[in-house]
Amino acid sequence: MSSSSQHRLVEKYDFPHCKAEKPISTLSLDGGKVRVRTPLGQESRWRDYKAISLHKDVCLAFFQNNPGLLDWINLQPFSRVITCVGDGHDGVWNLITKIGEKSQRREVLDWYHLMENLHKIDGHPQELKAIKNYLWHGEIEEAILKLKHIKKAAALNFRRYLYKHYSRIPDYCLYRELNICIGSGSVESTIKRIGARIKITGAQYLEKNVPQYLKLRCAYLNGAIF
Repeated sequence: MSSSSQHRLVEKYDFPHCKAEKPISTLSLDGGKVRVRTPLGQESRWRDYKAISLHKDVCLAFFQNNPGLLDWINLQPFSRVITCVGDGHDGVWNLITKIGEKSQRREVLDWYHLMENLHKIDGHPQELKAIKNYLWHGEIEEAILKLKHIKKAAALNFRRYLYKHYSRIPDYCLYRELNICIGSGSVESTIKRIGARIKITGAQYLEKNVPQYLKLRCAYLNGAIF
């Protein structure tokens, strides 16, 4: 079968959205990139899509369709408490705050992104180590107090970041002991696996076809097709 015939089959196939088989207790959400085709002679463009991973269950990706993502996730079976993990991006948290009910969401700022931002500060290693320890134990005020001694713009920016996500910074040490997720590695891995096919060398897609190819890739990752 020629590649053009395969493309036509993919574009016409109705991929069913997978559904979790048991109540979801943990999910993470993040964004990826896909290269879209432009008119001949114009530079191609990269566009965003959102992917969501229901840990140890299924994943799905949506191209410029946040309402569709929310409709899908809110139809899934939820546990009494849902741990929702994300990085510091506003686009991620704007969606997470619309998942389930506020009373059942446990919002967690990804620990590894938190540390990534901390190490943007060009501070003394001992100071950064102390701040890291405070944050690991959820002692945000102590971390902020320590940051006030670092007279650099990056330290001020990080303090603002901590205040912005104050309610999403738990006692990570305790969460780890209780086996509560503190990292968004599941969805980041999903995006890498989607990209392994979507971002192959030279690949470009018509915008109207992007959702279908994301469905195809996620169906494969979910084991719905082989």
